[in-house]
Amino acid sequence: AALLAALSAPAAHAVTTCTATQPTLNFGTVSVTGLTDVTGSFSVTCNTVGLSLLAQARVRMCLSIGDGLSGGGQYLPRRMLNATSDALAFQIYSDPARSQVWGQRGNASVPNPVLADFDYAVPVLGGSQTLNFTLYGRVPAQGFTAGTYANAFTGTHTALEFRYAEQLLGTPPFPASCTSGGNAGTSGTFPFTAMATVPADCRSYVTTDLNFGTVPGLIAADVDNTSTITMTCTGRTAWTVALDNGQNAAGSVRRMRLGATADYVHYELYQTAARTQRWGNTPGTDALAGTGTGSAQTLTVYGRVPAPQAVPAGSYADTITVTVTY
Repeated sequence: AALLAALSAPAAHAVTTCTATQPTLNFGTVSVTGLTDVTGSFSVTCNTVGLSLLAQARVRMCLSIGDGLSGGGQYLPRRMLNATSDALAFQIYSDPARSQVWGQRGNASVPNPVLADFDYAVPVLGGSQTLNFTLYGRVPAQGFTAGTYANAFTGTHTALEFRYAEQLLGTPPFPASCTSGGNAGTSGTFPFTAMATVPADCRSYVTTDLNFGTVPGLIAADVDNTSTITMTCTGRTAWTVALDNGQNAAGSVRRMRLGATADYVHYELYQTAARTQRWGNTPGTDALAGTGTGSAQTLTVYGRVPAPQAVPAGSYADTITVTVTY
C-alpha cells in the first residue's frame, strides 16, 4: 500500500527564480555636433533549488523596456527631460549596429523585447546560469538645449517575464513562450535611469563683409549697409556678441584706412536698423546679448559712414574682431 501511494503521488517541482542586476545608461556630456553612443550592461541570473534529483532546468524569458517615467508615451524616439521640461531625443537598441530598438512585449510601437533562453544543469545542491545583456544607447544630432537630462525606467517601465520547465530526470522542452507553458513562471524588473548632459555651447560661426560700396567724390550723405554674423548655440545658452573698435580706431571712433596712408574714413556699427544703439565690446553696456535656440541664429550688423567727409579717392578698409562669450 505504501509503494502504491508513493507511485501515485504528484511529481514534486523545484523553485526557479530569476533576478537582474541594475543597468546603467549614462551618456555623460553629449556631442552637440553629431551622435553620442554609449553602452550599459547588466546580468540576469536564474537559480533553481529544492529538488535533489532534478537534472535540468530551462527558462524562456522576455526583457522589455517601456517609455520611462519621463517618456510621455514616446518610443520612436524615446526622450529625457531636464529641469525645465525640455526634451532630449535618444534611443535604446538591443544590437551593436543600433538598428533594432529594444522594445516591450505587446507594445504596438516597439513590440520587440529581448528574448533569452536559459538552459542549465541542477545537481543535488541546486543550479544556476547567468547571462549578460547590453543596452546600446544613442543620442542623435538634434536642436540641443543646454541642461541635465534624465528618464527613470522604474516600476512598470521595465519587465523581466519568464516561464521555466523542469523535470526529475532528463531535459525538459523549453516553455512555449515567456508567458505560457512550462511548469510555472513569474516576473520582475531591471530598473535603470538614462542620463545625459547637454553643454552650453556656441559654434558654426559665419560672417559676411560689410561693404559700403563706391561713393563718388565728397561723402555728402550718410552711407548705410549691413553685414551678418551667424552662429548656432544650444538652446537656453546665454550669449554675448561683442565687436571691437577695429584695427584703425582713434579712441572709440572706428575708422577705415586707405592702405598704409594717414587717410581715414570714419564709420560706425549699430545693433538696430535705426542706428541708435552702438554695437561695442562691453558686456552689459553696448555688446549684444541673447539666448541660443539650438538652431542657427543670424545677427545683423547695421553699418553707417556718416556725412560729411572729404577724403582722397581710394579703397578704405578695416578689420573688426567678433568675440562670442557664453
